[in-house]
Amino acid sequence: MLHKKLQSDMQQALKDRDETKLNTLRLALAACTEALVASSRKPTDTLDDEEVLTVLRRTAKQRRESADQYRSAGHSDRADAEDAERAVLEGYLPPTLSDEDIRTVVLKQKEALSISEKKDIGRLIKAVMAEVGDQADGSDVARIVSAEVS
Repeated sequence: MLHKKLQSDMQQALKDRDETKLNTLRLALAACTEALVASSRKPTDTLDDEEVLTVLRRTAKQRRESADQYRSAGHSDRADAEDAERAVLEGYLPPTLSDEDIRTVVLKQKEALSISEKKDIGRLIKAVMAEVGDQADGSDVARIVSAEVS
């Protein structure tokens, strides 16, 4: 379903001459085809929605990391282009948890597991990720856990 939506939105972006959206969706669909081939399926098959969401999350994360790299190198124009592509991809992803929501889960798990030392950070991150699943990025969880345990 989501795979077909990406294809139809790509065709619409082509008609609307929206180059950013068109190029982003082409790259996303190419990543979906790559995932199909990697799982020993035909490139003409379609991924189910969970597989497409996984590909889109990975691609959006790559865009965020690329934008950060460009900014640190002083290429704000390229970073803005990466951010625009990431915004297109995030339009297809379900909403993620805010830092406050993640912090609430971290504090709840920290108390449930009786964690007070830095050596138990890995256990806490694992418990939090099990609870939040794909609703939060692992790097955000790790950052918040580190701040709460230290």
